[in-house]
Amino acid sequence: MKLSHFNFDLPKELLAEYPSENRDEARLMVVHRKDGTVEHKMFKDLIDYFDEGDVMVLNNTKVFPARLYGNKEKTGARIEVFLLRELNEEQRLWDVLVDPARKIRIGNKLYFGDDESLVAEVIDNTTSRGRTLRFLYDGSYEDFRRKLKELGETPLPKYIKRGVEPEDEERYQTIYAKHEGAVAAPTAGLHFSKHLLKRLEIKGVNFAEVTLHVGLGTFNPVEVEDLSKHKMDSEELTIPESATEVVNAAKRNKNKVCAVGTTVMRAMESSVSSERLLNPFDGWTNKFIFPPYDFSIADCMITNFHTPKSTLLMMVSAFAGHDLIKKAYEEAVKEKYKFYSYGDAMLIL
Repeated sequence: MKLSHFNFDLPKELLAEYPSENRDEARLMVVHRKDGTVEHKMFKDLIDYFDEGDVMVLNNTKVFPARLYGNKEKTGARIEVFLLRELNEEQRLWDVLVDPARKIRIGNKLYFGDDESLVAEVIDNTTSRGRTLRFLYDGSYEDFRRKLKELGETPLPKYIKRGVEPEDEERYQTIYAKHEGAVAAPTAGLHFSKHLLKRLEIKGVNFAEVTLHVGLGTFNPVEVEDLSKHKMDSEELTIPESATEVVNAAKRNKNKVCAVGTTVMRAMESSVSSERLLNPFDGWTNKFIFPPYDFSIADCMITNFHTPKSTLLMMVSAFAGHDLIKKAYEEAVKEKYKFYSYGDAMLIL
């Protein structure tokens, strides 16, 4: 399939600027692959589609406040610094994106905070906007990380035009987030409330957790018409043995295995055994899933509504079928479902 197959008209007003007031009261479109039917529900109705012994696989990555604002030495120009990944703990080296990038050259220093107690020196150019920074800070590594957290803000996606508000710190994080390292939330999981998780647990639904630290590469535009030539950024992934045991037991018992989000689907498809079971994994994945693709682990998935030509839409189309997703998305636009990170959800059965 080609890039142009994944284009559609998305009215700007359907891009969600805010999440639903209560997590589990977002809207939920239920898409049945068997007969192509579509139902309109609330997210909390999810419980009606799962039974005892079914498994939901969650991504327990935690978003860190990755967006900082500093001032350039001498000129004082305000520069946005987006932390991508830590390269070296001892030397405090980080891969970052800077904006505006044309002003930032090797050797420049940036000052952060009112007291300018945190300083960073640019030591390398990695891409047109990418830089490697060495942070200079008098204090222990723990103090340094605390300082980054204190100065950073919740990294809401750029499509959200409003400023970051205090509620975003909590709402742009799943309630089961544990391991810090993501610069974007695994958004399908944002709809789960403590109450809904408890109700699922009481019903006998089991949970397995993997950790895939979502990077900005998830949002990178695809710039080639031939999808086989697109390269995904690598993201750090851990699948513990405890998760594989839960998932593989469900598969052997013919119970449902539900991937909560595209990140979980990518994670599981990155580590499949020859018997089409889930293997433990500790490393990096750059798996890119687009149609046609034969999925090995999950037989249903929860996901948000994605933007045109995105790798996320391609994966969902590979799972549900291109024509069915096209029909579902036309319905979503007509029914004014909210799209993207803070938007509504879809359950594909």
